[in-house]
Amino acid sequence: MAATIFTFIALSFITTWEPFLANAKLFIVLMKDDPFVSTKSKNVEDIDIYKERMRRQHDMLLGSLLERSVYTKVYSYTHLINGFAIHLTSDEAIDNLQNAEGVRAIYEDVKMKKLTTHTPDLLGIPAGVWPKLGGPKASGAGIVIGMIDTGINPFHPSFLSQASNGAGRGTVVKSGKFKGKCVTGDRFPETACNNKIVGAQYFARAATAAGEFNASRDYASPFDADGHGSHTASTAAGNYHVPVIVNHFNYGYASGMAPGAGIAVYKAMYSFGGFMSDVVAAVDQAVEDGVDILSLSVGPASVPSGPAAFLNVLEMQLLFATRAGVLVVQAAGNGGPFSTSILSFSPWITSVAASTTDRRYNNSIVIGNGQSFSGSGLSPPTLSGVYFPLAAASDVCKENTTSALLTVESCQETEPFIRTLVHGKIVICTYTFDFESEAASIITVADTIQKIGAAGFVLTMDPDIGSEQIKGATMTLSVPGLILNNMQSSMALREYYNSNTLRSRSGRAISFRATARILDGRQASYTRQDPVVASYSSRGPDVNNALLDTADVLKPNIMAPGSSIWASWSPTSEGDQYIKGQKFALLSGTSMATPHIAGIAALIKEKHPSWSPAAITSAMMTTADVTGHSRTPILAQKTNQLAPATPFDFGAGLVNPSRAIDPGLVFKSGFKHYVLFLCSVPGVDDMSIRRAVGVGCPNKKRSWCSDLNTPSVTISNLVGSRNVFRRVTNVAGVDEKYHVIVKEPLGVSVSVTPQVFKVNANASRHITIALNATQTTNTYSFGEIMFQGNQKHSVRVPLAVFVSSTLHS
Repeated sequence: MAATIFTFIALSFITTWEPFLANAKLFIVLMKDDPFVSTKSKNVEDIDIYKERMRRQHDMLLGSLLERSVYTKVYSYTHLINGFAIHLTSDEAIDNLQNAEGVRAIYEDVKMKKLTTHTPDLLGIPAGVWPKLGGPKASGAGIVIGMIDTGINPFHPSFLSQASNGAGRGTVVKSGKFKGKCVTGDRFPETACNNKIVGAQYFARAATAAGEFNASRDYASPFDADGHGSHTASTAAGNYHVPVIVNHFNYGYASGMAPGAGIAVYKAMYSFGGFMSDVVAAVDQAVEDGVDILSLSVGPASVPSGPAAFLNVLEMQLLFATRAGVLVVQAAGNGGPFSTSILSFSPWITSVAASTTDRRYNNSIVIGNGQSFSGSGLSPPTLSGVYFPLAAASDVCKENTTSALLTVESCQETEPFIRTLVHGKIVICTYTFDFESEAASIITVADTIQKIGAAGFVLTMDPDIGSEQIKGATMTLSVPGLILNNMQSSMALREYYNSNTLRSRSGRAISFRATARILDGRQASYTRQDPVVASYSSRGPDVNNALLDTADVLKPNIMAPGSSIWASWSPTSEGDQYIKGQKFALLSGTSMATPHIAGIAALIKEKHPSWSPAAITSAMMTTADVTGHSRTPILAQKTNQLAPATPFDFGAGLVNPSRAIDPGLVFKSGFKHYVLFLCSVPGVDDMSIRRAVGVGCPNKKRSWCSDLNTPSVTISNLVGSRNVFRRVTNVAGVDEKYHVIVKEPLGVSVSVTPQVFKVNANASRHITIALNATQTTNTYSFGEIMFQGNQKHSVRVPLAVFVSSTLHS
């Protein structure tokens, strides 16, 4: 299954207007006055009055500047930002708005496009976390995860109401601060929301204004017409122990990471993609409603233009969400294995990489001479112990067929086949170029085989293609089938078939003596193989801007399972032909890894309700695993090879939930620290900060971005030496003494002061990390600092340093 993530093209600050209106007529306008979240009042009546005043001001500004016929106000943003989205039909309107009193900035809105049963056990959650939180059904109770995605399928068993008496799949979610609402509509009745789906809204005004939204296809409701939103929501917080039934076969039992957490749905993506204005509105509403965590499988298609990627509108909106106490988790992107492909930039966002798992679905075909060939395809077996005749598709079709030879060999149509000749045989089909261009599909092969009465099929590789990345190779099949995505096996099977097939002088097959049987491909095996960074997972280093100047920020931050993840689906989905009509889907991508982290963050938040977003991220990062079950370093899939993973592949490592709920020390940062970080970004001036954030830089700025108090140290340009400062806080509840162990990056000597220190419970301690260049590397090298506590806490901080000069020459 292709890696999955939703993407948008970044909004850029508009400095020249003429080129834009021909292609985009949606804009986001930010005002200078503060939004509600910046005020001190918490009175409900004051909230409504203040926000209504902002909406009126937006309307008055537009009414005073523009003719009513040339614009439609799409949204008023009032909670995290003060501004509005507008749909324009006049070029002159932009000039009028740009020069208006009170307008801070204008951004172009560009169309967005679309780019488990085992993982709780794999991550040690059932034994290491759930028992400490009252058991699986209660774990995450009281925490609300906001899912900004394609909606949700409320009829799925993963989202059924949880019972308060313990008889159901979970416990009642009680969140005193969540005030979200349930919007009804197409396929989303009043009963859709319960104490699992605690809120549901949809955002499509921008898509509607642009003429993209189709209510009969996209549903004017929070209902998930695509499937992606249901998949991510159930991974984060789906009910406990839900049977995964596909094609009448039970593949196991699925549970979310936090089965007791509530899910708040903010549908802003659709089968066609989406618009930034809708996503910004969804974030604004989610934070106003009181979600604890935001999970987004949304990111830019490329690095945003402008002085800094961190000043992008969505990055700013997520900064304001963090200021409001909401942890933001975002997919790193699916641009791997290439470096600098990361699409989640800012240090206030937890960016998630994807790993493989140790679950394997292998299928085999056994031929009449005793040989067997392994392939893929989650299919039922042929009749037990019975060998069926093999027949190439072209040998059991009409000679005068109107179909092209490639169409016949790819088994895409039923008409060419001779039913009496093909009945009861295993048909050999060919993976041709039509599959690569998506003119052909494996689901159509299976459908053809079922309709013509064949016993099954085997899909062999065309020698002219040579690809081993088969589209749809992990799909579930209702008929016996196997994909031989190995050229050597394909050729061996063909050779066996040809040597056992009698032909007439004209070359027509007259006797089929080659036989085979297909085994059951639906039984998973658990290999205990170490996780590997998936090839598609986007890689660092992080970048400051579209010029790809590297940043002093570690990205990604953390890794979670993302390959072949079973989770909920929407049977009405038209988005993926391989899983159309199913209730569960097996998908891969950083989109699948992201809700794992969102759910684990919910477990940490339940255990430590007062922790800030930065503290929760720190807990996951400093306790992450960099070695697998075998105690050997985790590897990463590179181009045609495996190599030791670096922090630019997997951040701090693979998340370890059992350790993350008790990390010992955490690194805290807040809004003012992030503003100081922005003020130290090279090439960013005070005006750019003020225009994007709404506040300017203080007189006393930080010298380096690397001084932001993160649980990692990244230096993109070390010249000579640099001191980096950190502050650790003891969250263990007991006094603890730590000693420091350093693994130095190549070309860098590292000393930490103090080397040994005691930090009392709930107290903090300042740390100085001195880095001295000893060898010019002109590339990144990696190391780590380990704080080893006498209460068995191990706090690991990754180092990534690019030595430009030692200053000795």
